[in-house]
Amino acid sequence: MRRFPRLFSLRPFVAAGLSLFIAMDAASAPAVADPGTDAEHESLYADFEAAAKAYRDGVAQSASGERRAGRRAASRAMDRMLDLSERCARTDGCESARLLARFDTLLGAGTRVAGEGDMDSTRVEGIADAGSGGSPVVAAFPNAADTLNQLNGRDLRELIVQNEAVRAAMAEWLTSLRPQLINAHEQYQYLRFLMWPEYERAGLPEALLFAIMARESGGRVHAISPAGAAGLMQFMPATGRRFGLGWQDGYDTRFEPQLASRASTQYLNERFAELGHNLELALAAYNGGEGRVGRLARANPGKSFWDPAVYNALPKETRDYVPYILSAAWLFLHPEEYGLEFPPVNGAATVLALKQPASINQLTICIGNGESRYGYFRALRNLNPRWLPEAVLPAGTELRVPVAVMPLYDAGCVSGDRAEQALALVNARKPDVGPAPRLATAPAATASRYTVRRGDTLSAIARRHGCSAQTVARANGLRSPYALRPGQRLSLGGCRS
Repeated sequence: MRRFPRLFSLRPFVAAGLSLFIAMDAASAPAVADPGTDAEHESLYADFEAAAKAYRDGVAQSASGERRAGRRAASRAMDRMLDLSERCARTDGCESARLLARFDTLLGAGTRVAGEGDMDSTRVEGIADAGSGGSPVVAAFPNAADTLNQLNGRDLRELIVQNEAVRAAMAEWLTSLRPQLINAHEQYQYLRFLMWPEYERAGLPEALLFAIMARESGGRVHAISPAGAAGLMQFMPATGRRFGLGWQDGYDTRFEPQLASRASTQYLNERFAELGHNLELALAAYNGGEGRVGRLARANPGKSFWDPAVYNALPKETRDYVPYILSAAWLFLHPEEYGLEFPPVNGAATVLALKQPASINQLTICIGNGESRYGYFRALRNLNPRWLPEAVLPAGTELRVPVAVMPLYDAGCVSGDRAEQALALVNARKPDVGPAPRLATAPAATASRYTVRRGDTLSAIARRHGCSAQTVARANGLRSPYALRPGQRLSLGGCRS
């Protein structure tokens, strides 16, 4: 939900580690007996803030050119914050939500797609940092009057200020980000029946829903940031938990389009109530943090997002983010005025019961393109977020699919050459060249096994046994987002217990 400029790649266990607090059942978490006085809690909070400062110092050190030393310092500080957060979650009377909220403003960004490769190599197109040239949105400082202060029941077109910043963002959507905008619109049409009713019931405009989704995830249900933000609307773990999203039975419900849409309406309406129904300030809070924006609004009563006292006090990304959302919403409402053509998509969906075992990857191949330019892989994943694309689903499994898929499935996936070809392709494996030889001086790794307990995450297990989450994932054939279940046996080959 919130993205901040990436200064360096965080250790991969951070995003998975945060899910510990989502997976934890507060009722069953062991409480520390007789936790002591409030002074002891304050001491824990102070220790956490000290670790947070050390993390920020490490980030700054890395940005200044001392990348290796900065990363080490930030990594140690992150370990400390995770340990303190776990301790707080187990301690009666400790406000763990207070510490979780700090992660929202400390961790970096960049987006990957769960189950589709490594974190750094699969960032969603168009959701990268602005680059060394700077952003034209920030470069065009707005000099506009206050926006109108009402949203519900008002035409959104009356609320969007057409200033230089919004026009600069619109230029980006119509040039380098045009493919992302069009693709997001296509994916939204497949998901509209799940998402739009939530906004309609909440009295919020559809254009706002589309714009946030297009910017946050590009229409990819499984988009995840290294900080832990996940889903179409990019909710951070702590914020998602406030609105009913999180890990349930080994599945992160932030990936559910309908639930994510509902949570975003609740969050936005909460911000509108707090910020006098000011659209830009509510969007700034969605990206830059409700605490920061709330403090700015209270310190500058009656001033809009565009006022220099507010605008200049916000992070660069948030100054970018608000015009991006406003301009995407405007283009959603007025595409024809800008030569923008959103291809028609039949968004009707139905239920397909598999006649024989198959994976989403296999179905994508045997179905073919059909009426879709790029095939149905993304639509199938988005409509069925619980399943990883390579997972073989048993016959009888019911999947939500676009209606156009049904005849294609019967024609190409049940029997015949296309069905056999698809199965052969998904079963193909790249040659395994094996691990690189170890140096003779390297200490030998000790192979052992571990039984997953309630509340465990892959990163926490890896930290306790002296290795990385990726090492454990590779040893067990696990794919992101690394959902574990109690009782599951993991090999710790490559770890140094």
